[in-house]
Amino acid sequence: MPLTHVNEQGHARMVDVGGKAITARTATASGFVRMNAATVEAIRAHRTPKGDPLETARLAGIMAAKQTASLIPLCHTLPINHADVTLEVRDDGIAIKTVVSTEAKTGVEMEAMVAASVAALTIYDMCKALDKGIVLTQIQLESKTGGKSGDYHRRALDGHG
Repeated sequence: MPLTHVNEQGHARMVDVGGKAITARTATASGFVRMNAATVEAIRAHRTPKGDPLETARLAGIMAAKQTASLIPLCHTLPINHADVTLEVRDDGIAIKTVVSTEAKTGVEMEAMVAASVAALTIYDMCKALDKGIVLTQIQLESKTGGKSGDYHRRALDGHG
């Protein structure tokens, strides 16, 4: 399969999507922020030094989805119809789920994964005073719909996806 983001000379290029049809597209991504039990308890009890990490991470993830083309060099700027970030406090950390949708010529997989990544980074930033050992893990595409390549759905392999 030829590389789509490289020209004949091996130089990076943005893919020309001009001939593609505009279709409804949705992508869901996930991530997990592993932390110690004391940090999880501080979040549950609303006793974190910088304020509410969950609401801050939710907003950061939504903002990140809208800025993906500014962060990832060869991504197209897309009209985001909807971006949502869901955060679930678990005993060993925070599970993140993002959903992004558009009507465009290319998909929103990167927007969903950037949203999950920035939400995870924001949780780290909001909680690092309590736990420097926080681990950001399992940033992954869970599903995507629409477009020429069709639908994709990850098979569940563990309890965090």
